[in-house]
Amino acid sequence: MNSIFTEIYNDRLFQIIVSAIVAAIVSVAAIPVIIKISRLKNLMAEPGERSSHIKKTPTLGGVAIFASTLISYFLWSNPDEGEFVHLSISAMVILFFLGVKDDILVLSPKKKMYVQIAASALVVVFGDVRLENLFGIFGIDEVPYILSLPLTVFVFIALINAINLIDGIDGLAGGIGMICGGLFGLWFYLNGYFAMACLAASMAGSLFGFLRFNYSKTSKIFMGDTGSLIVGFLLTMFAIKFVQLNIAYRFDPNALFSAPILAIVVLIVPIFDTLRVFIVRLKDKKSPFVGDRNHLHHILIDSGMTHLQASVVLWVFTVVSTIAFLFITKNTDNTTSLYILGGLFGLYMWLSHILKARNAKRQELLDAAEAEAQKQKEIQEQQAILLEEKKLGKPALEIR
Repeated sequence: MNSIFTEIYNDRLFQIIVSAIVAAIVSVAAIPVIIKISRLKNLMAEPGERSSHIKKTPTLGGVAIFASTLISYFLWSNPDEGEFVHLSISAMVILFFLGVKDDILVLSPKKKMYVQIAASALVVVFGDVRLENLFGIFGIDEVPYILSLPLTVFVFIALINAINLIDGIDGLAGGIGMICGGLFGLWFYLNGYFAMACLAASMAGSLFGFLRFNYSKTSKIFMGDTGSLIVGFLLTMFAIKFVQLNIAYRFDPNALFSAPILAIVVLIVPIFDTLRVFIVRLKDKKSPFVGDRNHLHHILIDSGMTHLQASVVLWVFTVVSTIAFLFITKNTDNTTSLYILGGLFGLYMWLSHILKARNAKRQELLDAAEAEAQKQKEIQEQQAILLEEKKLGKPALEIR
């Protein structure tokens, strides 16, 4: 009997599942305490012009995500973890303190950028987590070492901030992080990279616990910059490591997918949304870094969807796109696959534009109806005054 329990305890799948469950439990247990402290110390987000919320809300949910991810990951020894995992955890700690300070005090974008670059460079330079091969996309295979360093740091910064940008409605960033972490974690497990699978499962579990409160009406909390920085960093690290580990299969005719294309598709929502809002802002001759309500999730909310409905639409889009590209790109070269992805982005842009135009038209009709109702109300008030004056024998007022 003991040998059976020992065998189960040492089973890697069992450990990964337990890590995800423990992460969810720790997250659920920690968040109420964080909410209470946030309210006592008034560490709350004030509703702003671009906000989709009307109440002050705690913003330190990322503290629970950070703690529950690391606690559940360290439940087991992971003999296959490389130096890059230790460095990734060090980078997470750096980003954690950056996020907490920004959530409480609000830092300048430049300071945040410098720290993000430092944390990313730590993993890229010393952990050798690099985009070292583009799999023949546009005829490019191996990327020279000296070019791969800044390229990979740029990808880290871009994706970290892309996750931050989609954190505009309840459940979107958390749900996307959970789904993407689960997809990457599944691949890592199936291919024997248990340390990475455990870390991905821990993050996904912590986000599952966080979502329980992110959707709560009475105990709502946001992940804040603390959460978005950590989730964005880990997803980027998973994506780049996923590409690295698949380099050996780039010429394999039996390969099921092209790693760079699939990594982009798994992260399709933050990538597409960030590209789209930057293009729209530049077209409107605005700074691409100035916030607005041009994000697709804002457009979906303005069209009448709830936060949950809008998030589910984008969650489903992630899963369906990933499954579809596994079939579409199986026998397609990588450059063509990228063109197909570009076509999908064009469709995404067009549908977003149509939906936004429809929202604007509907708002215009609502404003016109409201103006007409106000005008009728004024006429009725004048008519009431006219009748009253007739009763009193006073001269009538002209109704305009």
